[in-house]
Amino acid sequence: MYGIMAISGLSFLLVAVFTPLLIWTLRRLRLTQPIRAELPADHQAKRGTPLMAGLTLLIGIAISLQFRPGPLMMLLCVTFLLFSLIGFLDDFRKAFWQNPSGISGRMKLVLQFIFTGAILYVLLYSFDLTSDIALFQGYHLHLPVYLYVAIMLLFVVGSANAINFTDGLDGLLINVAVPTYFFFFIISDMPEVQAFSLVMIGCLFGLFLYNIYPAKAFMGDTGSLAIGGSLSVLAIIEKVEVLIPILFFVYLAEQLSVILQVWWYKHTKLRLFRMAPIHYHFSLKYGWSENRIVMIFGFISWASVLICWLIWKCLMH
Repeated sequence: MYGIMAISGLSFLLVAVFTPLLIWTLRRLRLTQPIRAELPADHQAKRGTPLMAGLTLLIGIAISLQFRPGPLMMLLCVTFLLFSLIGFLDDFRKAFWQNPSGISGRMKLVLQFIFTGAILYVLLYSFDLTSDIALFQGYHLHLPVYLYVAIMLLFVVGSANAINFTDGLDGLLINVAVPTYFFFFIISDMPEVQAFSLVMIGCLFGLFLYNIYPAKAFMGDTGSLAIGGSLSVLAIIEKVEVLIPILFFVYLAEQLSVILQVWWYKHTKLRLFRMAPIHYHFSLKYGWSENRIVMIFGFISWASVLICWLIWKCLMH
């Protein structure tokens, strides 16, 4: 346990030390964040902030593989890298061409489905993952493999994009993701999952020093999609799919607000929220500061983790 805590601290220190170098490099290469015209004025002031600072999270991958080499750790790290690659392609196009659109949504989805399918295949046939969904008191819902794979494909891709939506304010995703990684650390009896979760927490805290408002750099999709993919796969490995509506509450609320906004506008030509994802709504309608939104959303994430831990401890474990 002390060894795992030590590598978490090492991850924090290395990310904290090397992020300024990455920020300097991104500035020199002019790989900065373009801002969508419809975003509020305070966001327009962020134009020119270095993008792709999520690359420093790859330090955690190197440390994880060095500390806990093994098949499961390799799978977790490959998952993180594959989703980070999709985000990097999107971020690079945005930053290089100064186009907020990045690569097409279709291309991102195709890559996510391909990578997720490969990961699920490995989990099912190399790690003997069952096609069951754990319920309560030892009961399981057994599904045919093809149906389980279809559901998990939609779950991973949907959750990864929901988590990506959450990366809209300075420090927001980090503040919400740290509790989620901590949940997997405290419930898992697999050393690889524990080590990976704590290393990622250390890395996120290291990056938070530069991502807190006013951010000196944005992690971009390079970091947020990687976080989304890895958290979703951790949920499958730990068989806590039934807890996802609570555990991923903030992420799902962000995604649902976008879906509802689009649906409502198509049918009424009116906006349900001042702006979606919903963190913008609190800023525009109620005048909440970024720090206030980040703090409240982080508190909700910790509360979600506590509720899930109690359910897991009392009813599932």
